[in-house]
Amino acid sequence: MTALEARGLSVRRGAREVLCDFELRAPAGSVIGLAGPNGAGKSSALKALAGLWPSRGTILVQGRALGELSLRERARTLAYVPQQSLLQRGLRVREIVRQGRYAHDPIWPSLRERAAPAVDQALERTDLASFAQRRWNELSGGEQRRVLLARALASEAPIVLLDEPTASLDLAHALHFLGLLRELAGAGRCILVVLHDLEQVRRCADHCVLLDQGRIAASGPTAEVIRAEPIRRVYGVELIERAALGFRLPEAP
Repeated sequence: MTALEARGLSVRRGAREVLCDFELRAPAGSVIGLAGPNGAGKSSALKALAGLWPSRGTILVQGRALGELSLRERARTLAYVPQQSLLQRGLRVREIVRQGRYAHDPIWPSLRERAAPAVDQALERTDLASFAQRRWNELSGGEQRRVLLARALASEAPIVLLDEPTASLDLAHALHFLGLLRELAGAGRCILVVLHDLEQVRRCADHCVLLDQGRIAASGPTAEVIRAEPIRRVYGVELIERAALGFRLPEAP
């Protein structure tokens, strides 16, 4: 089933068209990577798909036009993790993660208590259980990024949009996070993720959309997109296979 679809999607910011004729079909149970140089239109595409920026074209969410969904329906269906959060207050981590449940149980305290298992699970999966009572403004940038991911997981939305989620994460947490994306896709969620690191795209994405100056330069299975010719054309560099250090999480004892 196609979870998220875009047809002829274009975004204009002021006098500049930052995204033009963007096309996407993202099935449930898959990880789709958005890649490209700075200013290629990756974040613009994500914000348009989340309904945060006005756009022209068609966006379908589980077969329904995005504009037909109520705000609560949209929040239950789409979870968005931004590059940076506007959060500044010293809220505790658990309070922030529980915000992901507001579309399900915004009013009644009894319903909020019923949401506790989803919040607990989200904290565990992002390695934040021991941080639950820490305050937002006491956290490092990488820790804050993990809190935003936990909030998205607590929503239990079937479609998750993430903008450079591994930025600021250390190696171990970045690898854990990429594995978590694969786990979520395996459970049937649709994951659309902006990543700068092309090795991370290869590691986790089934399909890759390579953007350049607001247009799609290549799209298809990741192994067909992250290869020498498209990378040379878009980035102006030569792809050297197995030239970087490699890392993986240790096997469980």
